[in-house]
Amino acid sequence: MKITKILGVLAAVFLAATLSGVAAAQDHATAKEVVAKVREAAAALSKTGDLKQFDEKKSQWVWKDTYVFVEDCDKGTTAAHPMKPEMVGQSIAMIKDAKTGKSIDPDPAAFCKEVKEKPSGFWQEYSWPKPGEKEPSRKVSFYLSVKGTSYIVAAGVYDEKATVAELTKISSMK
Repeated sequence: MKITKILGVLAAVFLAATLSGVAAAQDHATAKEVVAKVREAAAALSKTGDLKQFDEKKSQWVWKDTYVFVEDCDKGTTAAHPMKPEMVGQSIAMIKDAKTGKSIDPDPAAFCKEVKEKPSGFWQEYSWPKPGEKEPSRKVSFYLSVKGTSYIVAAGVYDEKATVAELTKISSMK
């Protein structure tokens, strides 16, 4: 009788641990999700021109552990950011890697040109805190130019292992 109870408890603990691992994995955005969401955001912004939707924390553009943000290449500024509204209007050149303190894009015009020249998108790696956290993590963001506008939309994955080359293969698939 005691062995049956112990086995039952062990089975319950194993099941709970397995399910919590699945739930945790589902709480992290995948590179494929990021690419799809950024493409969707670019299409929406191209069609409507509505930046406000990208400033809202409770929107379709904020999911799991990531979000879409928008940069304006003509102005060289952040145009929309749902997690850090204080960044809106700031120079892209002033955005710093959270670990190194160096500018992520010291030359916004050159960065924007590079993104616009890659119709299938562009991945960039830097350190940035996950939403709700203070400590930085490795983030790799996917940037895509919005046709007919000066905007670039982006979102990222927090991943310690994925390489930019691997992610580029994912974003090159249609």
